[in-house]
Amino acid sequence: MLGLWGQRLLSAWVLLLLPFLPMLLPAAPSPHRTSYKPVIVVHGLFDSSYNFRHLLEYINETHPGTMVTVLDLFDGRESLRPLWEQVQGFQEAVVPIMAKAPQGVHLICYSQGGLVCRALLCVMDDHNVDSFISLSSPQMGQYGDTDYLKWLFPTSMRSNLYRICYSPWGQEFSICNYWHDPHHDDLYLNASSFLALINGERDHPNATAWRKNFLRVGRLVLIGGPDDGVITPWQSSFFGFYDANETVLDMEEQLVYLRDSFGLKTLLARGAIVRCPMAGIAHTAWHSNRTLYETCIEPWLS
Repeated sequence: MLGLWGQRLLSAWVLLLLPFLPMLLPAAPSPHRTSYKPVIVVHGLFDSSYNFRHLLEYINETHPGTMVTVLDLFDGRESLRPLWEQVQGFQEAVVPIMAKAPQGVHLICYSQGGLVCRALLCVMDDHNVDSFISLSSPQMGQYGDTDYLKWLFPTSMRSNLYRICYSPWGQEFSICNYWHDPHHDDLYLNASSFLALINGERDHPNATAWRKNFLRVGRLVLIGGPDDGVITPWQSSFFGFYDANETVLDMEEQLVYLRDSFGLKTLLARGAIVRCPMAGIAHTAWHSNRTLYETCIEPWLS
């Protein structure tokens, strides 16, 4: 038992040591740092990973520590390879990334790459994509004279390009895989080896499974705008497209939506579709525009 003097001495030592307790005691564990889901970026026609250096910089600034993979496949002219061939190649690249991310991943897919990614979501039974961000992608197809087309098919205009694209030879070019001529719908449905299939516009044995797989996605973010200058009509980025009179019908007026052929109507009903239109951005600037990133992409990179 301590005497009165001993108790006073002990109290004095405690008071003396109080300022030094933080240094003497083990440090408390620091709060757990937010762990962001990995981001996978898929480029578009004639692009490479270098084109996405600004986007990579933005993600690193706003979400430090995020593992970002810009897939370096089918670059440049190789991006003209048939889209199913590209889907297979990109699938082999994303599978190990997804396997190491049980919490899920985000996909940012630009232009033609948005169609590659949508096909990936269809064919992968066990994908774990949280946000699929479709960045100025011709999701309902392309029907317009662009510099790309003039370079690839210099003697053809959009009005007669169907003669090439809807042939077996034409379907060997990626851009013909999503060429959608509203004046030759029957030819499109019969000849399209890619877009008509992932849209569920033509019957095939995998349609039910693909729809189920697509609906595994947590969120579909659609980005595009009227000043794009390449995607034609620009509303294709939001699943709008021309009718036979070249009047643009919105997504909710499209047969693929009304029939819910691959899951769009179901996604919208559960509040899983985000539309982010933005004016004043040209096609080649979508992935480098900081305002666009902060408004339409960054909020969904959880």
